[in-house]
Amino acid sequence: MSQILRRIGRAVGAAAGLVLLLAGCTHAPTPVRFFAEGRPQQLSEWRVLMREGSRLELNDRVVPYDLNTPLFSDYAHKLRTVWLPPGTTAHYSATDSFEFPVGTIISKTFYYPRAPGADAVARTYDSSRDFSGTGLDLTQVRLIETRLLVRREEGWVALPYVWNAAQTDAELARTGDELPLELVAADGEHEAFIYVVPNENQCAGCHVTNLKTRSIAPIGLKARHVNRDYLYPGGNENQLAHLTRIGYLSGAPPATDAPRNANWLNTSQPLEARARAYLDVNCGHCHSATGPANTTALSFDTGTPVDRHLGLCKPPVAAGRGTGDHLFDIVPGHPEESILPFRMASREPGVMMPEQGRGTVHREGLALIRAWIASLPGACSP
Repeated sequence: MSQILRRIGRAVGAAAGLVLLLAGCTHAPTPVRFFAEGRPQQLSEWRVLMREGSRLELNDRVVPYDLNTPLFSDYAHKLRTVWLPPGTTAHYSATDSFEFPVGTIISKTFYYPRAPGADAVARTYDSSRDFSGTGLDLTQVRLIETRLLVRREEGWVALPYVWNAAQTDAELARTGDELPLELVAADGEHEAFIYVVPNENQCAGCHVTNLKTRSIAPIGLKARHVNRDYLYPGGNENQLAHLTRIGYLSGAPPATDAPRNANWLNTSQPLEARARAYLDVNCGHCHSATGPANTTALSFDTGTPVDRHLGLCKPPVAAGRGTGDHLFDIVPGHPEESILPFRMASREPGVMMPEQGRGTVHREGLALIRAWIASLPGACSP
């Protein structure tokens, strides 16, 4: 009997050791998958983002990044990432989007901090509770959509995915989706609106950099937008330096020698720099010499001089109802007489600017542009 017990004890011990060994093993995540063609129906097929328990995690070598001043999208927060195939790198440009290799996948996930109520989300800029540079806490946020920008042999392809109610995966939105939501401010104010997910053509339309060739490119991954520090898991580091260090970017100068847009929310920075950064990222990709709005003769790039090219005392070009009976795009010292803030304050199709990508008015951004116009010297001749 004692021998039998000893044998049983040795067998149990060996089994326990095997369990501990297996528990100590770590399995590398399934690598990101690049599709050279086609349109996968589920976001999970790309394996860029992974649902792990109550968190949305980034896969191996998927690098998060942020912008000095982001584009406004109905107060949505955004988790931005970039992934490059092993052995490849992007090439730096001081003015344009970086040149990315075939196989690059850029993702942008739109989400809101949760608020009490079925369709209620928080209207806030505070992301401290939901995003730490490594993923999203799904107990704190509601995922809305994830847009992919994929670099294939023929060029960039834009693919929007809408998250399901269970927040387990996102499905390709071929025709666009509309989601009724309610913004809840810190003071308790409620604002109902319809969040519109763009379809593939609308996604591509915003990224068109050359109207003649219809070629599209990333908007945010430019030196002036990403030249800033970011809180990575290992600590704060300049994003240009980080991308260079990990082999994702070549040819970049030291951050002090690279262009840098202002942070529109940082009131310690000059008012004009903040306003110009806001117009650059929200309007400059369309209002440029080669963009979709080139017929307006307006340019909102940060390099545009403060004259008629920027809209000062410039009569509108075929704006129709969008003028609001105002005579000039920008009247120095008089935002109430200027077309630019009038269109920013509208939610009416055919009047509002930008024309798509929002169903609400960006109150803080509008206040910034009004304050900047009010600070401008000079006057317009009738």
